[in-house]
Amino acid sequence: MESIKFYVDTNATKQINISELIQYVNLARHSALIGSYDSSQIYYNGLLHLIQRLIEAPQNFDKKLSMINLTKIYKMVLTEHEEIKLILRELKSFKTLNTPPERPIPKIEIFSHIDSNDNPKNDISNNNNNDIWPSPPTHLKPKEILKTSTHLRVNNTLRSPRDKSTPNTTLNNKSRLQRVPSAPNNNRQATNVQKNQETVKKFKSQAYSQELIDSLERDILQRNPNIKWNDIAGCEQAKKLLKEAVVLPMILPDFFKGIRRPYRGVLMTGPPGTGKTMLAKAVATECKTTFFNVCSSSLTSKYHGESEKLVRLLFDMARFYAPSTIFIDEIDSVCSKRGSSNEHEASRRVKSEFLVQIEGVSTGCDPSKMVIVLGATNFPWDLDEALKRRLEKRIYIPLPDLNSRFELLKLNLKDVDLDDDVDLNEIAQKLDGYSGADITMVCRDASMMAMRLKIEGLTIEQIQTMSKDDLNLPTKMNDFMHVLTRINPSVSKNDLQRYEQWMKEFGSC
Repeated sequence: MESIKFYVDTNATKQINISELIQYVNLARHSALIGSYDSSQIYYNGLLHLIQRLIEAPQNFDKKLSMINLTKIYKMVLTEHEEIKLILRELKSFKTLNTPPERPIPKIEIFSHIDSNDNPKNDISNNNNNDIWPSPPTHLKPKEILKTSTHLRVNNTLRSPRDKSTPNTTLNNKSRLQRVPSAPNNNRQATNVQKNQETVKKFKSQAYSQELIDSLERDILQRNPNIKWNDIAGCEQAKKLLKEAVVLPMILPDFFKGIRRPYRGVLMTGPPGTGKTMLAKAVATECKTTFFNVCSSSLTSKYHGESEKLVRLLFDMARFYAPSTIFIDEIDSVCSKRGSSNEHEASRRVKSEFLVQIEGVSTGCDPSKMVIVLGATNFPWDLDEALKRRLEKRIYIPLPDLNSRFELLKLNLKDVDLDDDVDLNEIAQKLDGYSGADITMVCRDASMMAMRLKIEGLTIEQIQTMSKDDLNLPTKMNDFMHVLTRINPSVSKNDLQRYEQWMKEFGSC
């Protein structure tokens, strides 16, 4: 701002002195400099008003002040005053932005339901005796206030006067009120169950990429295998051992403590097709645990260091979804013997990580945090020594005996029409040395023999014209005998002797 020297005095009749004018103009500018814009605006308003009066009455100012100087001073003061007003407007706009809008306070008529005519003693205006105090008002709790106000609104709606010319409107409103019943408890419970099913916990971790997590959940994770003990024919000794090693610690956690702590892992070995995978799924279903069905291809990757990360992710997910069961089929392909000449470095790292993770699985007293490792192999002699120690329980799943073969025949043929000449006991005796998978194949081929004879020599068009009843013929005894001549056992006697020898050396059942 340009320096201006003048004096302000609200008394216009006094002779104006230039030296006194300087003192007051400095006050106006000093107030603006220290941020007191309101005081500065008052000074500037007084200066402008006084200069206008001096211009109109020139006899009141000093001889050293001329009319030209007063006009110049007036313009400069007016400019500074406009700047002060601009600053004040800006400050006011900031205050408006920072101040939140005031919400209107909801008006709740607490005592509107009390009629003064019903209780004349509480009316102070009608009571002229000052010595008699009125009864104190009733203080309602917040819940009672809301109930009372809601009740009043409904009553006011129903009691509101209606025009006689529109009686249907009242009926419609009443019918609307009656059409809003409260939700029944059964529907609410069903909704809660549906919400619980939808809100299944999902594993999330910053240490692994979401792609790896999704791949394991898609290929490995099974929440309910839905295989029960009755779905497995035979294997009674194996069922008994698995119940003792896996199922009972989940049911009786207080008993299995200390030296009776649960086993970290169970190894099932035996010929192929004897039901090792079915037994593992039955264990998961019986214990109501999350089932991880793992094979070697699910834990291998072409990227360096990715396979070890998959192994760690598998056990981290098992701990997250605990109680859980990790079933590793063909475990010999994952943890074969280390130290061979053709072993790759990456394979050795994966085996080491796998052994470390099995060592750290949870088998504590809390059944909700238990993680059980089940392994199945057809080549137990190829397993690493450290893995055999960690899989403390080693169970042999043999070929089915006579009773097991009979149960397998009944289980596989329960939906097949059999002829009267079919003798399942005789067929079971002829199936000695067959595995469970071999017996299933025999039943499948025998049930299709009648259909093969029926369509022999027919074209595709002729087969399409045939009905289901024409093809659904009963299976005869000759069909089983014919199939037995073509399907041989898949397990040799030498293999059986080798399994028995390994169990004598390393078995733990």
